[in-house]
Amino acid sequence: MLKSVVQEETTGCGIAAAANILGKTYSEMKAVANAMGIHASDKVLWSETEYVRRMLLSAGVDTADEETPFESWDALPDLALLSIKHHQEEGKYFWHWVVFKRVYGQPFVLDSAGYLPSNIRQDFDAMQPKWFIEVKYAQ
Repeated sequence: MLKSVVQEETTGCGIAAAANILGKTYSEMKAVANAMGIHASDKVLWSETEYVRRMLLSAGVDTADEETPFESWDALPDLALLSIKHHQEEGKYFWHWVVFKRVYGQPFVLDSAGYLPSNIRQDFDAMQPKWFIEVKYAQ
């Protein structure tokens, strides 16, 4: 059964995305992140990829070194971090982290936003990813 972690903080999508990949609860992942000096309230977390990569690497999960421009849902690897809801504030880019996962050939997006009717999404036309980061290994 596919489950999605819901972020417990307004700005905790990066922590929730890591939790979704690692099979942890939000509070477990938040404790790991906080111990690494990563906090959802830190605005740098909203506009940098390094922090989510570090959380995954701490659990032995490797990611691609670069962001890859999004071309199509079919072109995505079986597991990837996606950036959606891109916007700019004071000259800095921000986005919302989600996880793309293909299970037995079926594509899903695990979106941690608390306001969604379902955090397991297949409304692909409603999401507009800008780029993705391939996740190379997950438990």
